[in-house]
Amino acid sequence: MKTATPAATGAKTATPSMARAINDRLALDLLLERGPLTAPQLRELTGLSRPTVSDLVERLIRGGLIEAAGESGEDRRGPNARMYALVPDRAHVAGVDLRRDAISVTVADITGRVVGSSAGTVGGDLVELVAGAVAEAAGERAVDTVVVGAPGLVAPRDGELVSANDVPGWRPGLVPAWRDRLGVPVILENEVNLAAIAELRTGAAQGAEDFVLIWVGDGVGAAVVLGGRLRRGASGGAGEIGFLDVDGTAFCHLVADSAARRVDRAEFAARLAKGAFAFVTLLDPGLVVLGGENGHEGGDELAALVADRLRELSPAPTEVRASTVAGNAVLQGAVLTALDLVRDRVFG
Repeated sequence: MKTATPAATGAKTATPSMARAINDRLALDLLLERGPLTAPQLRELTGLSRPTVSDLVERLIRGGLIEAAGESGEDRRGPNARMYALVPDRAHVAGVDLRRDAISVTVADITGRVVGSSAGTVGGDLVELVAGAVAEAAGERAVDTVVVGAPGLVAPRDGELVSANDVPGWRPGLVPAWRDRLGVPVILENEVNLAAIAELRTGAAQGAEDFVLIWVGDGVGAAVVLGGRLRRGASGGAGEIGFLDVDGTAFCHLVADSAARRVDRAEFAARLAKGAFAFVTLLDPGLVVLGGENGHEGGDELAALVADRLRELSPAPTEVRASTVAGNAVLQGAVLTALDLVRDRVFG
C-alpha cells in the first residue's frame, strides 16, 4: 500500500520561514507571560534545539523585539546566564472609555504596563475630544492602536455605533474620523463587551469558557461569552438585556441606579435574578457575573442572593459571582483588546 504524500493529500508542510515565524511567536509569548528568560530557559520551555534558539534570539534582537536584560544569578556569567526581555517601547496602545459625561484613557506599552492616563468630561467635537485625551495620556509616545468603548450597539459589518443616544455629540462616521485624525487603527466596541473581556482575562470569569456578564450601574446591559469568545450577535445586539420586559417593565428600569436606591438588597437581587434567568434559560452559561458599579459593590452578598433566587427559577446549575476586576473594567478590556491586536501585528 502506498503512503499518501503531503502533495497528494493537499496538506501543506511548514516552510522554513513559517517555522521560524511560529518559533519566534512562541518565544515572544513566553517572554510576555513569564518575563525575562535565559536561552537555556527558552530551550527548556519551547523544546527547541540550541542552534534554533540561538538563531531565534539573534533574529528577535535584530528586529528590535527583544533585548538583553541582565544576567541570571550572582555567580553565573557568560551567554547562558544572559537574560532576554521584550522591548517594552516597541509599541503602545490606548484604551478609551467614552460615556455620556466622562472620558477616560489608559496607555500601555506592548508588555501591558500602564505608562499614562487621562480623564475629562464629554463636550464639544468628539473627534478632537478623543484625540486630545489620547495625546494627553500618551505624552511623547506614539500610539499604535486605539480601542474605544462606548454604550450602544456596535454593528459588526462596519464597526459603527448603531444607537448612540447615551453619548452627546455622537454622529455617523466618527470611527473613520478618529482613524484619520490619529493616523492609527481605531476599533469601536460596546463598553459592556469590553468589561466582559476584562472579567474573562483578569477577573471573576477567569477559567470559564461560558458566562454572561450583567452590567448594572452607569447604564444597564449584558455581554455573552461562549466557548471563550465574545458573542456580539448579527447586529451587535447580543446581551442588550435592558430591553427585556419583566413583569410589564423594561429590565433597565427595574435595576437602574434610581431603582437600586429605592428597594432593599433582597428585592434588587430578585430583579437581577429575573434578568439572569433569561440568559440561563436560553444559553445555560453556568456562570453569571455581576458587574458595573452596583454589581461590583454588591460583592459576594448580592451574588449569593441572586444565586438563591435563580435556583428557584431554573433547574440549570448556575454560579453567580461579583466582578473582581479592580478599577475601570471597560478601560481594562479596551487595553487588553488593543494589546491583542498590536501584538499580532508586531509579533507576527
